[in-house]
Amino acid sequence: MLSPSAFLRTLIVAALAAVLAFAPAHAQQVVTITTTTVTWTYDDAGDDDGAADSDAGSDESVIDEGAALLDDEALAEDADFAATRRYAPAATLKALGHAKARFGPFSVIDGATVRMAGDVTSATPRQFAAMLAAYPGLKRLEMTDCPGSLDEEANLILARAIRRAGMETIVPAGGSIRSGAVELWLAGVTRRAAPDAEFGVHSWADEYGREANDYPANDPVHAEYLGYYREMGLNDAKARAFYALTNSTPFDDVRYLTRDDMARFVALN
Repeated sequence: MLSPSAFLRTLIVAALAAVLAFAPAHAQQVVTITTTTVTWTYDDAGDDDGAADSDAGSDESVIDEGAALLDDEALAEDADFAATRRYAPAATLKALGHAKARFGPFSVIDGATVRMAGDVTSATPRQFAAMLAAYPGLKRLEMTDCPGSLDEEANLILARAIRRAGMETIVPAGGSIRSGAVELWLAGVTRRAAPDAEFGVHSWADEYGREANDYPANDPVHAEYLGYYREMGLNDAKARAFYALTNSTPFDDVRYLTRDDMARFVALN
C-alpha cells in the first residue's frame, strides 16, 4: 500500500506525462549568430598638413604607372593620346609647399617662388599682373604641368611679361611642359630643367586648321615666331632650327624633347 506522500508523487509524475503527451511535436529552433568585427588601421605617415601631403608620404598611394599604361598600339588608336603627356607628374610635385595665394594657374609658394600648372587662357596675363602686384618679390617660376595655351596671343603677352619681370623659369623633376608652355619657359632670363623634365612640341594651327607648313616659307606669319625666339636670346640659326623642329610634328601630335635636346638651342643654368 502506498503512503500518502508516495501516492502524491505518483500523481504528479502522471500529470507531467499527460502534459508532455499532448505537447507540440516541434521544439523552438535556437540560432546562434557569431559576428566578427574587423578593425581597419590606417598607417599615418606623420603628415598633418592636409590630404595632399598625406598621399605623398605613403608608398602605398603611388600608382605603378608603368603597369597601368596601355600598350603602344592601343595608345595609337586613342584620339586623345597626342594631347596627353607620357606620364603623370610626380606625386611629390603637388606636395611641395602650400600655396599662400592662387591666381589662375599660378600658386604663390613663398615670397620668391610661384608654381604654374594648367593652361594659359585670355585671362592669364591679367592674373599674372595681379599676382606680381600682390607679391612683387617673385623671381622663380616653377612649371610643373603646363599643357599649353588656349589663346596664343595671350601666351606671347604672358611670355614677355615673364621676361620683363626678370624671372627664372624652371621645369622641376617630374615636370612637363608642352606646346605654348615651352615658349613661356624660353622667356626666363635664366632657365633650368631637371634631367627628367619633359618638353612637348608640335606645329601651330590657325582657326581654319592650316598649320605652319601650309604657309609659304616667306609668309609674314612665320616672322612673329622667329622674332620671338630671337627676342628670347636664340640666334637666327638656332631660332630657325627650333622653329623647323616644332613644325615637323603635326598639330594633333606631339614630339617630346629632353633637357639635353633643349640645350642644343638655348643656354640652361
